[in-house]
Amino acid sequence: MSYTTINLEFSSEIATITLNRPEKRNAISSEMIAELMAAFSEVESASARVLILTGAGKSFCSGMDLDTMKAVAAKSPTEHLEDSRRMARLYRRIWSFSKLAIAAVNGPAIAGGCGIATLCDFTISVPDATFGYPEVRIGFLPAVVSVFLVRQVGEKHARDLLLTGRTMDATEAARLGLVSQIAPAHELLSATRSLAGQLLACSPLSLLKTKKLLCDFAAPELDRDLELATAEGAQMRSTADFQEGLASFLEKRLPRWSPR
Repeated sequence: MSYTTINLEFSSEIATITLNRPEKRNAISSEMIAELMAAFSEVESASARVLILTGAGKSFCSGMDLDTMKAVAAKSPTEHLEDSRRMARLYRRIWSFSKLAIAAVNGPAIAGGCGIATLCDFTISVPDATFGYPEVRIGFLPAVVSVFLVRQVGEKHARDLLLTGRTMDATEAARLGLVSQIAPAHELLSATRSLAGQLLACSPLSLLKTKKLLCDFAAPELDRDLELATAEGAQMRSTADFQEGLASFLEKRLPRWSPR
C-alpha cells in the first residue's frame, strides 16, 4: 500500500520504515499511527527479517502533532479513552513486533517519539540526539510510556525521568539502557545495517522464538498495567491542569496552574 506520513522500503532481508514528516519534525498524527500499524503488518507478511525504524530530516520524532493536540481539547471522555488506547496499541505493537526491530535515532526523540525509539529491540543513536518525557511540564500524563519505562530502567530512574520531565542526551540514555549504541551521524545507518547483519547471521527461528519468549514472560502483567494506564491517561485529559497545560503549550507561554 502507499503511505503519506512514512516511507517503507525493502532491501533483501531488511525493511526500513522512515517517519516522513520532516517539516513537522516527524510528529505523530492519527494518520501516522494508522500507517505505522499497517506497515508493521506489511513487514511481518514479507520476507524481511529485520526492521529499521528511523526519521527523515533532523529529528527522529518530536511527539504529538500540533494539529492533533489542538483537536484534543474538544474531545469527549470516550474519545480521550480511544486516543489513549490507540497510543497503547502502537507502543505494544512495537514492543512485541514479531521480527527484530532496530531504531536508528537521527535526532531528538521526545515524548511519544521517545517511546517509539526506545521500544525497539535495539536503539542506535547519534551523539547529539535528545530523549525525554516532558508531559508533566504541560499537564499531560506519561501514562502509557510509564508501563514500559519502569521495566526498561527500573522504578527509581523512571520516577526521575517522568516526574521531572527533563530531557537527557544520548550518553545518559545509553547509561540507563535506553540506547544500545551511539554512532556518529555519518555512520548511523551503516552501524544500524552492521547490527542487522549480525542478527541475520543468527538462526531465524531461534531469534523469533527468543523474542517471543521474552515478550511472553512480561505480557500478562504488562497488559494489566496498560489497561490502568490508558484509563488514567484518558481521565487526565478532562482536568483543568490538562486544559491549561495544552493552552499554554499552544499559546507558547508559561502555564498558570491552579492551586491544589
